[in-house]
Amino acid sequence: MKLAIIGSGMIVNDFLPMVSDIPGIELETIVGTDRSIAKMNDLKKTYGINEVSTNYEECLKNERVDTVYIALPNHLHFSYAKQALLNKKNVICEKPFTLKLSEMQELKELALANHVILLEAITNQYLTNYKKIKEAVGTIGDIKIIECNYSQYSSRYDAFKRGEILPAFNPKMGGGALMDINIYNIHFVTGLFGEPQKVNYLANVEKGIDTSGILSIDYGDKKVVCIGAKDSTAPIRTIIQGNEGAIIIDGATGTLDHFTVINRQNESKLVDCKVHTHRMYEEFLEFERIIREADFETMKKQLDHSEMVMAVVDKSLVTAGISLG
Repeated sequence: MKLAIIGSGMIVNDFLPMVSDIPGIELETIVGTDRSIAKMNDLKKTYGINEVSTNYEECLKNERVDTVYIALPNHLHFSYAKQALLNKKNVICEKPFTLKLSEMQELKELALANHVILLEAITNQYLTNYKKIKEAVGTIGDIKIIECNYSQYSSRYDAFKRGEILPAFNPKMGGGALMDINIYNIHFVTGLFGEPQKVNYLANVEKGIDTSGILSIDYGDKKVVCIGAKDSTAPIRTIIQGNEGAIIIDGATGTLDHFTVINRQNESKLVDCKVHTHRMYEEFLEFERIIREADFETMKKQLDHSEMVMAVVDKSLVTAGISLG
């Protein structure tokens, strides 16, 4: 994979120290704005990136680049991914894939028509600990209740209250608690249990954006609550309850550092099967394989999952009366 990184924000700075552990990824280009040139040059020097650019169109014409990693604010995902797909580049797009289901579906059609790979970067779907949770779910009987709480007071919330609207709280830029942190919970739950029957989002809305909210997901025989908050804080924890036991995950559903299985006799077992300390390692290791092998079967499976998630997001925003973009 000869990669162009689009963006130079926090997620890119998190990604770059890890990527050298995946030999199949070559860092060809980093693309950003004029005001980020100094930052990009520092990243180029530190991580051995071949080139710095402020021209996305030129990057897409670069024959040395076969894949772009879009790590931009949420509202730019669709347009940048679409442009790359039209130029027959493979695309890895940060979560949330797009702001609405119809945009994601258009990207899916373009990828298939142009015979290129399109993937959403969503860590939990690729973690070995997540696969182990899928196995453990079958050991705790009939699942009845799932509670996911990802609440983390945002460093930008105080500025938001003062009237400074940064991307994290800007409805035009796809901000808000649902799209930023509760999206991990949605991926986590639907990856385990599939498409829900009903969803309803009870959101705390300030200035047109959800600063926190409770998403209820109904599977008929099991009920789910996904809490995401950027205006308050609480222990970050997920509990899956069955009639024979429970699974407890301390920490965010995007990281899944470890989990505990407890049976009805209160006997517990700690499980930790992660293969790398960095949460993004396993997903990018798999992305490199999928692109190298042109594994369209796996791509379609992952896109089906992402499409299901975007359908939940669409319905959730409608029930809360929130309009993004």
